[in-house]
Order: sequence, then structure tokens, then C-alpha cells
Amino acid sequence: MENAETAEKKVIISDTAHSVAPTHLRVAFYVRVSNHTESQMHSFENQKAAVDVILKQHPEFQLVKIYADAGITGTLAEKRPGFMEMIADCKAGKIDLIYTKSLSRWSRNTVDCLRYYRILKEIGVDLIFEKENLDTRNAFTEMVLSIYASFSQEESRSISENMKLAIRWRFEM
Repeated sequence: MENAETAEKKVIISDTAHSVAPTHLRVAFYVRVSNHTESQMHSFENQKAAVDVILKQHPEFQLVKIYADAGITGTLAEKRPGFMEMIADCKAGKIDLIYTKSLSRWSRNTVDCLRYYRILKEIGVDLIFEKENLDTRNAFTEMVLSIYASFSQEESRSISENMKLAIRWRFEM
């Protein structure tokens, strides 16, 4: 009986030892603003400043780099050099986790959003979207991600339509 209990304890200790998370995650932060207006640039600086706070809250995070795109739309990933550099670094094995303020900063295109999520998932890179409280290390991520991405894309389309309408009205007056 004692031998069985001892063997059982060894298995439990062994399983516990293997389930411990790594002490350091190589983390990249992605920040983006859509245009160069003063309010947007302030948001850009706020996003970058938030990195320090997040790093203090998560001592297991080892900062790789803050990747940034300023004044660039989120509808096409290929047109964002900071984003594409980050993806290349992920493919090169330099990053374990990407942290970003919100899904709308990551992408405003559902197809792009899911495409890059799947690429990263395949190579073992996880994503955290702070505003949506979405962490791709959890179950059901792709379904939730696609719903949020659809909302973000629609918001972008709506903003674009409103801007076009406002310009038309100004010309008519």
C-alpha cells in the first residue's frame, strides 16, 4: 500500500513539474493609430506608455520590441511595415506572445485578422487583445476573434462612409 501511494505521489509531483509555465515569455507589443492627427498621436503615445505598466504587472514578460504603425489604416496588413516586421520576427522564432491594446489596432479586416491569427497559431505564437479581454491561449478563440473582427471591420467601413458623406455635404454647401 505504501509503495502504491509513493508511486502515485511521484506521478503527481512529476505532472506538476511539467505543467509549470515558462519563466519568461518573449513578448512583442503592437501599437497603431489610423492617422497623424494630434489626438491620434496622443493615443499612440498612450499605447506605448501602457507597455511599461503591463511589463510591471507581468514579470514573466520579456520585451522583444514595440512594433508600431502610425498614420496607417488597419484594413490591409501588407501596407503596415511595423506589423509585417513583427510577423517576420514571429516566423523567425523571436516572439512567443503578441500583446495589443485592442482588436481594432490589430486589424480592421476580418480576413486579414483570421489569416494572421492562423499563421501565428500554427507557429506557436499567441495573442492578447487587452480591450476585448481576449487571450488566444484559451479555448474558443477563433470563433470569438472572428466575431470581434467583423465588428471592427464594419466600424471601419462605417467611419469611411461617414467621412465620404461629410466631404460630399461640404462640397454641396
